[in-house]
Amino acid sequence: MRWRTRKENGPWPAGIPKPCIPTKADTVPTGPLWLHELKHDGYRLMVRRSGEVVQVITRGGYDWTSRYPAIVAAALRLPAKHFVLDGEGVVEGEGGLPDFALLHSRQHDRRCHLVAFDLMQLGSRNLVALPLVQRKSLLAELLEGSAGGIVYAEHLDGDGAEIFAQACRLGCEGIVSKRRDRPYTSGTCKHWVKVKNPDAPAVLRFQE
Repeated sequence: MRWRTRKENGPWPAGIPKPCIPTKADTVPTGPLWLHELKHDGYRLMVRRSGEVVQVITRGGYDWTSRYPAIVAAALRLPAKHFVLDGEGVVEGEGGLPDFALLHSRQHDRRCHLVAFDLMQLGSRNLVALPLVQRKSLLAELLEGSAGGIVYAEHLDGDGAEIFAQACRLGCEGIVSKRRDRPYTSGTCKHWVKVKNPDAPAVLRFQE
């Protein structure tokens, strides 16, 4: 199936909320109001489907639809014809973890898939005012049975510090902790908190 894209460096596209940016922290927030997701080392991507038109937009507003055909094809296979997803575009390495070097090389664009962690629009419904847990529930339903290209980002409940420690042991980039009761907010917000694994490749890459 063919798809159309907008200009590579045009203004922020109408109909897509700007991304919610987590606040950096050194410690993981605690308490029952917080849920925790693994942080993936990739590109932040917003995916919008409107009928048979799919857009894949970066955090900076660039249209990378043509780069990632697997994401586009997966979006067109989903049962809803109108939605906006928020997630991370990743390419997995040999160990099964996202490998930023492979993604950045542009040699594996066809393997890039979206780990979707939020849903801001579904059909005619604007979902940004709903609590996170409701948005994630609707997202899980939308992605049920999705066969590659777009996968659902599971979250973990419980002791955030232990979840972070386990993520570090697995070699993950870290975790993002989110308030389960809050709406989706564009721009930097304090109810999404990211804590990075100090030994993760992404952190070492930034230091270099």
